[in-house]
Amino acid sequence: MILTVKSNLNSRFFHILVCLLSTILVTDCRIIQAQGRTISSKKIAYGGNDQQISNQGRSRTYYLYTPKSYNSRRPMPLVLVFHGHGGSGHSIARVSRFNTLAEQKGFIVAYPDGINQEWSLRSNSHTGVDDLSFVSALLKRIQQTRNIDSEKIYVTGFSKGAILAQALACKFPNKIAAFASVAGAMPVRLKPLCQPQAAVSMLMINGTNDRSVQYQGDHDSQERGALISVPATINFWRSRDRCGGSAPVRLLPGANPRAPYKVNISRYSGCKDGSEVLLATVVGGGHAWPGGTSDDASLNKFNNKLGFNASQMIWNFFERHSLP
Repeated sequence: MILTVKSNLNSRFFHILVCLLSTILVTDCRIIQAQGRTISSKKIAYGGNDQQISNQGRSRTYYLYTPKSYNSRRPMPLVLVFHGHGGSGHSIARVSRFNTLAEQKGFIVAYPDGINQEWSLRSNSHTGVDDLSFVSALLKRIQQTRNIDSEKIYVTGFSKGAILAQALACKFPNKIAAFASVAGAMPVRLKPLCQPQAAVSMLMINGTNDRSVQYQGDHDSQERGALISVPATINFWRSRDRCGGSAPVRLLPGANPRAPYKVNISRYSGCKDGSEVLLATVVGGGHAWPGGTSDDASLNKFNNKLGFNASQMIWNFFERHSLP
């Protein structure tokens, strides 16, 4: 009888101990450790939601999309997408449709908002905003709230956002695994200052009839914000990455060679540390995100004839690269 009582007491003590430990673990698990970073594990809002971060004395906003396949115990790739002049995180999300790809392929997307719908490439800008510093702070914030694979962080952008992507490639080649620039090129003033300390994988997508970011560059190189040509930008990255010789130009697979609109692909491989430089030239294309959503009927007609999805090409390019 005495043995039975002791056994029951031990059983109850063990049950109480387990409950206490469970409570402690549940409380402690509000914060989990992953890849050496502190990550909040509070309930994740899947899908898209608006976020804020304080940086340089300002409240900055961004639109974050988390796919349903996200699991806080497993690191997931991150793609940063930068809008063009006059745009927003939500607008470039609609145009690029990266949210759909994120669900299909399993990655997180962040769409930052520029101050006054604009981006600043230099810390001494008249706006007093340093967007390069903002991006660095934004990466840290997202890594605190999501389990991000630090070897698979990528950057892309459109127009002024693509120009920002070029600047980020100069600044953060050790943080970002690959870059994609849509309807953008390198600023004349940035080129001599751009000295990345690591190899840069760069994809550029440009239209030959782009009137905003001219394929052959700006005629007045002294004009504020002047850009070098698309071929010169590609050659810059080829040189920095010590890529091999000239790349053969080939048509996008499945394209009709007799069609008035087509995409020519030039891929430079054999580059330093496995990096890659790729140019997709949209013959007859203008200042637009190929294959993106648009309210312009003529652009939609052009995209239908072209049969080219820039977002899909960008993700295919990103998937091939990760930081060492």
